Amino acid sequence: MADPALHPENPTHNQTQPLKQIAIDYTPEACTHCPDANTITLTYDHRGGARWRTTTRFLYGTFSSLIQCPRGNTSGLNFNIYLSSLEGDKSQDEIDFEFLGKDRTIVQTNYYIGGTGNKEEFHDLGFDCSDGFHFYVIKWGQDLIEWLVDGKLVRRVERKKGEAFPHKPMYLYASVWDASYIEEGRWTGKYIGCDAPYVCLYKDIHVPVGSAVEG
Repeated sequence: MADPALHPENPTHNQTQPLKQIAIDYTPEACTHCPDANTITLTYDHRGGARWRTTTRFLYGTFSSLIQCPRGNTSGLNFNIYLSSLEGDKSQDEIDFEFLGKDRTIVQTNYYIGGTGNKEEFHDLGFDCSDGFHFYVIKWGQDLIEWLVDGKLVRRVERKKGEAFPHKPMYLYASVWDASYIEEGRWTGKYIGCDAPYVCLYKDIHVPVGSAVEG
């Protein structure tokens, strides 16, 4: 039996707190963080994009943000919010929400175990993700992952007996980047860039209480 303290449906597991501090992995001038207002702005333009992350990893919990995705012709771009044990590590655990610039009415969910993904699913949002702020939540436990949009469950994955599952402590990340080289543009579309700069807005970002892992 799974430890109930690590199960997302346990009340203590759902406790969250506002995000106060971030690290910016690249192009810091394209990322603006206002801790008092709990807002983060990412811009993609001639400088490229930017990526922020939490300064600590977390082992399980609920992660959430209001997000308004970039407007205009966003073909080729990927904007996102996701968990990863370490970006760039070939053996990473990861849990994703990814928006594909060629079609802002869908969102892709995915998760990785030890560097292996290929668990993509696409979900019809019922709206254009750039039309205003919408609420995105990832709930991650020892044996369960849930993705929610505006309070609606869009995907639920339960761990099967004997099956591997994301278990490494993870950072919360978000970025905007040109993914048009992947699959020759079939994934996110070809980058056009006619409406740059592209701005992705995050606000009311929350991370778990009591599950931060130092080091």
